Amino acid sequence: MKHPNPAWGALLLLPQQAFAADVAIDAFFDTINGFLAQIIFFDVFPGEPAMPFIVAWLIVAAVFLTLRFNFVNMRMMRHAYRVIRGKYHTADDKGEVTPFQALSTALSATVGLGNIAGVAIAISIGGPGATFWMIVAGFLGMTTKFTEASLAQMYREVRPDGRLMGGAMEYLSKGLAEHGAPTTGKVLAVMFAIFTILGSFGAGSAFQVSQSMGAVQAQIPFFREMPIAYGLLMGIAVGLVIIGGLRRIAHVAEAIVPTMVIIYVGACLWIVGSNAELVPEALGKIFTEAFSPIAVAGGIVGAIVQGFKRAAFSSEAGLGSAAIAHSTASVKYPVRQGLVALYEPFIDTVIICTMTALVIVITGVYNAPEHEALRAASQGAALTSAAFATVSDWFPMILALSVVLFAYSTAISWSYYGERCWVYVFGERYSILYKGIFIGFLVVASVASASSLVDFTDLLVLAMAFPNLIGLYVLSGKVKAALNEYQAKLASGELDREAGIKPRR
Repeated sequence: MKHPNPAWGALLLLPQQAFAADVAIDAFFDTINGFLAQIIFFDVFPGEPAMPFIVAWLIVAAVFLTLRFNFVNMRMMRHAYRVIRGKYHTADDKGEVTPFQALSTALSATVGLGNIAGVAIAISIGGPGATFWMIVAGFLGMTTKFTEASLAQMYREVRPDGRLMGGAMEYLSKGLAEHGAPTTGKVLAVMFAIFTILGSFGAGSAFQVSQSMGAVQAQIPFFREMPIAYGLLMGIAVGLVIIGGLRRIAHVAEAIVPTMVIIYVGACLWIVGSNAELVPEALGKIFTEAFSPIAVAGGIVGAIVQGFKRAAFSSEAGLGSAAIAHSTASVKYPVRQGLVALYEPFIDTVIICTMTALVIVITGVYNAPEHEALRAASQGAALTSAAFATVSDWFPMILALSVVLFAYSTAISWSYYGERCWVYVFGERYSILYKGIFIGFLVVASVASASSLVDFTDLLVLAMAFPNLIGLYVLSGKVKAALNEYQAKLASGELDREAGIKPRR
């Protein structure tokens, strides 16, 4: 029977059209995933589980750099904190934003759904032991991030429009040219830029909407029936900020990052405190199963792979993305901003990811039979929401707020990373086209399945580490020399005198 109002008939077709779009989008992502996995992520471990080359590449680089810089990630934390507080500001500082704003922008990108959804997924696959390796990866990643940020400052350039351009694409092209390999450097720079552009559509756009929507739908039923409405709202909110460029992004990040971290960590501490008697057992599982995992595919290697994989996705250490933000900081010495960057993996992975992991392990949702469907669908945010619900019926509302803030902040910062790489490859005049595509991915993600997007994001984001780490290996000697010089000036009191800091009596 034909409906008397044609408009109503069209509305009845929307669910079918949405389903068809969902299937088509999933097929598109699956095709890309298969191609990237075959080309880039071949197995380097003889046996089970698979050890992707990129994960091994990140581990080796992080250990190498930490040893080469004599554990700068431990030694210089106090000085870095004083820089963040503005103690070492001088009249010679040049840049677009303050060191703290650059750190906030970088944290805005890293403190996201990887901390909530990614950790839950890692533990559900790799067991509680994956948490230990996540923390180890976070500590080692601090040195990797220091190296990236220092190089980004060393090789940044001022574009014709007056804006700064820095990041892996600059130190790869210029740095390798200094070592007699200009063509190789340019190829790697373009490769990194393309991976970042595509990664921004996955990690910075699609993944954020897909994972955050799971937690929001649990609290607001309307978005279950009309998921595309959530994508549209997120697209509009992000668009209002990113059109204004870096300074607007930095100001928003500076305001939102401390707020969302306090809200989320505070909620996690409440849950941990409410289950204080279970904390020793949870910590015991995290440590013992890091070396003798129980019922985890691949045993200890499986736990290591999941831990490092999620740490890389969460803190982005070794990927080169945050270097783009740190290159714009106003500092006199490049390594000074590198030291500021030490706090990024520490806050993101060592603190926030550990909080999430404790909540997941203490509440037991990672292996509870009633949550098997969430684990199978890679709905990490919804799984964490279930953990929050074990304390109080209204606690998932706090998580939903945190999830939206995390997703939003990550999206606005990753849009800047992708836009800078887009400009590097295609030029300034096509910048607005990139922003339109980025917003489009926010909307598309609301009708695509989470599992396909998780795979898509992992592959593209981790792929950025391949060209980036080549640059870090080759140019680490230059960073080492700059660090030694900086430490000598700090020890002599020269840096304090430049900043007008009175000597301690």
